[in-house]
Amino acid sequence: MRIIGDTHIPFLSYRKIALGLSMAVILAGVAYMFFGPGLNLGIDFIGGTQVTVKFNDAPDLDRIREAMSTISAATPEIQRFDEVEKHEILIRIENPGDVEGDFTKPILDALHQEYDSGLSGRFDLNTQGARELANRLSEADPEGILGDAESRREHYQTQARAVLEYRKLQGMFASVDALDKVEGLSPEVLAYIKTIAGAGEFALLGAENVGPTVGADLKNKAQLAMVFSLLGMLAYIWLRFQLPYGIGAVAALFHDVLITLSALALFHREINLPTIAALLTLVGYSVNDTVVVFDRVRENLKLHRGEDLEKLMDNSINQTLSRTFITSGTTLMVVLTLYLFGGDVINTFAFVLLIGIIVGTYSSIFVASPVALGINKILVARRRRKRQR
Repeated sequence: MRIIGDTHIPFLSYRKIALGLSMAVILAGVAYMFFGPGLNLGIDFIGGTQVTVKFNDAPDLDRIREAMSTISAATPEIQRFDEVEKHEILIRIENPGDVEGDFTKPILDALHQEYDSGLSGRFDLNTQGARELANRLSEADPEGILGDAESRREHYQTQARAVLEYRKLQGMFASVDALDKVEGLSPEVLAYIKTIAGAGEFALLGAENVGPTVGADLKNKAQLAMVFSLLGMLAYIWLRFQLPYGIGAVAALFHDVLITLSALALFHREINLPTIAALLTLVGYSVNDTVVVFDRVRENLKLHRGEDLEKLMDNSINQTLSRTFITSGTTLMVVLTLYLFGGDVINTFAFVLLIGIIVGTYSSIFVASPVALGINKILVARRRRKRQR
């Protein structure tokens, strides 16, 4: 299937302009990363605690920031999460220096003090877990099952989990009366929970804690994963084609990764393990398109021996142009859908792929082939000088 007819665009005649533009963008991006705000590394790499909470009403970020100010010397990061009308907030506190510590409880305590002072020791349906509820039920034994503490806890565990499952599905308990909608609660357990429980102004949606030592280890492993993937691509293309093509492909991959990282820094996107996974996916996608072009170059070299390499490369790019647009276009539509409608959880992942597909398609044409051509000319000139000697 061809959506583009026969073309004869002299792509390589624009290589100096294209490479100059790419170098300018990369240098600007690297300067922004090193001398500007830099990369927004997530908890996975810097260590710290990240808590996501949901409020009944639209929260005041300054009020939350003030409540968090006494927890740690590190400045807390408070930002909205997901759609504004959901009233979800992400709170992130970095571990100062190399200090280990989980700030989940201090964060929740500070929020309770600010918003839920009226609970006064009651069981909070919106922040406490199934284990705590099962322990309370085991101690009170509202159904009078008797037996030892462990058997009572096991008996009430199912009903405690039902309460927490309802919270997960609804986001939070608006009031204690919402317990009437929880399926699986016996009348005795329902009545007891209503006497001890309260529904706070916010609900805990998730908490994540990574120590600085683990974060540093994850950061090193992520860097090694990127380096080894690029070296692996160089070795593969070197063996399948020739060294100039391997260098051209890796140059295009460096180009794609650096520009994508620059975009992440510019838009202050968080870099975590899923982001690294997206970058590795981008590396695989980009080199696939480059290999298709180089494979056509190899075929044309066999069919048109002695013809100028620059002309052969131009012809090869034109011959694969339709395939490039079909593959990139269809993939782009899927990724764009994920970016627009996939939700906040995978938004950055989709963002990386969105930028990467556009930049990767460009680099396969205007970076990989020109670099391979330049390296080939250098090697040919060197062999010619050796023969002359």
